[in-house]
Amino acid sequence: MRHKIGLLIVLLSFPIMLSAQMTYGVTGLLHMPSAEMQRDKTVMLGGNFLNKALTPPTWNFNTYNYYLNVTIFPFLEVAYTCTLFNAESLNLKRYGYSGFINQDRYFSFRLRVLEEGQFWKYMPAVVLGTSDPFTTSGGGTVAGEKGNGYFSRFFIAATKHIQIGTEEVGVHAAYLYNRRKDYKLNGPALGVTYSPSFHKPLTVIAEYDSKDFSMGATYLLLNHLHMQFEMQRMKWFSGGLAFKIYLK
Repeated sequence: MRHKIGLLIVLLSFPIMLSAQMTYGVTGLLHMPSAEMQRDKTVMLGGNFLNKALTPPTWNFNTYNYYLNVTIFPFLEVAYTCTLFNAESLNLKRYGYSGFINQDRYFSFRLRVLEEGQFWKYMPAVVLGTSDPFTTSGGGTVAGEKGNGYFSRFFIAATKHIQIGTEEVGVHAAYLYNRRKDYKLNGPALGVTYSPSFHKPLTVIAEYDSKDFSMGATYLLLNHLHMQFEMQRMKWFSGGLAFKIYLK
């Protein structure tokens, strides 16, 4: 019995393995990107409830998504995300359809170009990335001002962790760009993360994603089950779960 209790304490005390963004199914904060990366050969399978305030304005309904995410190399992460449409949004209710009947699909990519402290101890990590960069409408083009490419964004993100006594705080900055008229994410984004030294699996997050201010938290249970919730503008709840598999 003592051995089982000891094992449980060790597992619960395992250092936090990084957040997975609910909207995009990639490593990041709540909605803004960061320059943190998952451990090499990490696979994440996840799903989320998305309040309609977190989706493009043309999506006037609460929805869900699910995703597969793989960190192929220590510096490269790829994700495939599907977000559910409902019949009302597609004007199909008059034909007898109801509920979720279709889905929007897209890829995301994150490439780390600099590691934290790579050339000097104060250097932040830097990541270049994109989500939903292309649309198949119009013969296949870069996501445009309207139409498909609902979750399109391009970004550069930097992250630096600062030690304050026994505590560590993560400082994150990014610049985002897309061509959307209905869902602009253009401009700077800032975020702060904190994992208390007495319980590393918990991470508290505050961010401004270039559009909205949000607060939330993540929790890694038994080193595999990642839980996350967000309060966008301190009003609207979104949350989700992901299961992490470590192939290396």
